[in-house]
Amino acid sequence: MTDLAAVKAALKTQAMETPSWAYGNSGTRFKVFTQEGVPRTPQEKLADAAKVHEFTGAAPTVALHIPWDRVDDYTALAKYAGERGVKLGAINSNTFQDDDYRLGSICHPDAAVRRKAVDHLLECVDIMDATGSRDLKLWFADGTNYPGQDDIRQRQDRLAEGLAEVYQRLGEGQRMLLEYKFFEPAFYTTDVPDWGTAYAHCLKLGDKAQVVVDTGHHAPGTNIEFIVATLLREERLGGFDFNSRFYADDDLMVGAADPFQLFRIMYEVVRGGGLTSDVAFMLDQCHNVEAKIPAIIRSVMNVQEATAKALLVDGDALAAAQREGDVLAANAVLMDAYDTDVRPLLAELREESGLAPDPIAAYRRSGWQQHIAAERVGGTQAGWGA
Repeated sequence: MTDLAAVKAALKTQAMETPSWAYGNSGTRFKVFTQEGVPRTPQEKLADAAKVHEFTGAAPTVALHIPWDRVDDYTALAKYAGERGVKLGAINSNTFQDDDYRLGSICHPDAAVRRKAVDHLLECVDIMDATGSRDLKLWFADGTNYPGQDDIRQRQDRLAEGLAEVYQRLGEGQRMLLEYKFFEPAFYTTDVPDWGTAYAHCLKLGDKAQVVVDTGHHAPGTNIEFIVATLLREERLGGFDFNSRFYADDDLMVGAADPFQLFRIMYEVVRGGGLTSDVAFMLDQCHNVEAKIPAIIRSVMNVQEATAKALLVDGDALAAAQREGDVLAANAVLMDAYDTDVRPLLAELREESGLAPDPIAAYRRSGWQQHIAAERVGGTQAGWGA
């Protein structure tokens, strides 16, 4: 039998990081859609993020994206966040939006472009020093579109060289989190296309280099929970970028497309000790047509629900069925946990923590959406590229 008190205690420790860019305007390749009340500055993004934490109690940090969130004084920005009850989290680099990066950034054949990219990554570490951030998160759009376009092996050498320079700049308690993506915008070869490539580079760099699993960055049918289990076993799972996909990198709300997959992933996290380790649970989503703050609140709740179900798995019964080779009984143990309605448990947990049982309803009652729609008039709304 599962100890519900232990389940609640574990859930209380879970914290998720929301991304600053999710509060801005986003869209498809064809159109970026605007909404009323969208933040115009990093400070306004933090104010919205603070509301997510206020109503969920589980989103205490906010990831920044440079240069989208560039300010003159990062220490002051960290203070601003703290005054609103949140902290600054991972610093995300951007080596994919300059014209210079058409043929790559850190893997570019031109040494001058590679220097520019590495200097940007070093700038991000400087920002980490100012904000107190632990994690430098790296995703590279680098790759090629045609056979023969560039030397595949040399590109890996350039990648290793650039990463090594940035790794040496990391301070005490800081980490490098390397993300992977199997395609887009590079269609023939991508320089960090899978978890194995990311893991190989991290292994060579050292213990401060960890792999990020973006749940939307896999080919159809990929067993993501196997990747998670393996990286946890190797102590190289640095964090998640949670989102959902139907086709490719759709960046939909986590748990929206395949909640059973999210449950399976979170079971491996629980099984592998990920809830009590340094694994960072980050959201990386674009809310194109839905209201942004409620969508982020819903995403936090989806992860909480999947985690609660994972914690309800009867480990003793599962282990016994596995030892006996009872395939159906073992599967039934997992399905019993997945089929449990954990919403009453989470509502009770929130009330015990002094929160409203339904964060979405509480947010709607707060009037924050109406407030920001009336206040944030004029100026330039934040969004892709800003």
